[in-house]
Amino acid sequence: MRFEGSNQYVATQDLMLAVNAAITLKRPLLVKGEPGTGKTILAEEVAQALGMPLLQWHVKSTTKAQQGLYEYDAVSRLRDSQMADIDGGDKVKNIHNYIVKGVLWQAFTAQEPVALLIDEVDKADIEFPNDLLRELDRMEFYCYETRELIKAQTRPLVFITSNNEKELPDAFLRRCFFHYIKFPDANTMRQIIDVHFPNLKKDLLAAALKTFYDVRNLPGLKKKPSTSELLDWLKLLVAEDIPLSILQTQDDKVAIPPLVGALLKNEQDVTLFEKLVFMQSRNR
Repeated sequence: MRFEGSNQYVATQDLMLAVNAAITLKRPLLVKGEPGTGKTILAEEVAQALGMPLLQWHVKSTTKAQQGLYEYDAVSRLRDSQMADIDGGDKVKNIHNYIVKGVLWQAFTAQEPVALLIDEVDKADIEFPNDLLRELDRMEFYCYETRELIKAQTRPLVFITSNNEKELPDAFLRRCFFHYIKFPDANTMRQIIDVHFPNLKKDLLAAALKTFYDVRNLPGLKKKPSTSELLDWLKLLVAEDIPLSILQTQDDKVAIPPLVGALLKNEQDVTLFEKLVFMQSRNR
């Protein structure tokens, strides 16, 4: 089982090596990188390329590790027990009716190998990854309510993404294979754009890429535009039929691009960019 890329996702050679290394080592693949660089989509594309179902666990600030294993709905059982005189209480007697299986339980008990995405693990509190150490390492956990050991029948292919919002514990990192997705260079970006816009004119692509990297390389930006934002911007340029002349400048200076709101997402960055353009216009 090896990942060789897909038609819908441009994977660099080092990224494919990282995926296959995680498969060989049977360890989770921890993927970091700027938001919008395709970390989540990677899991989807690998699962599709390898013909594996994908289970997704999108972590929030309030997410607890126990939710990935199972949750015991004691409130519903108490309510049903109060109604036992009506229906006989058969449902209440079986505690399995009140166990809500999490994605890890589902992945461990799947009859065929599955891919499991734990998305944005750094959003939760610092104890979240520590609480999953044993389960991800041994691929098993104990359900105290039903008194059964849930052990993986087939080891899932685990993807864990992080936006570097907080540091992850060393013990957690030791159990993962790590890969950082670098921001694509111009050549790789052209390949990515070609997947999404195969009929885009070359002169429009060249002008759009120049403008995009001019914006991205502006010193002092609070949030640099990402790959996904570039694709959104190109979609707007095509939909609005923006002429090439608006994107190009005669003296190769930076200009405010049309529909800049697709690239810059806060007022500080827009103001900074406008000041740069104003200063350049005065120096002409």
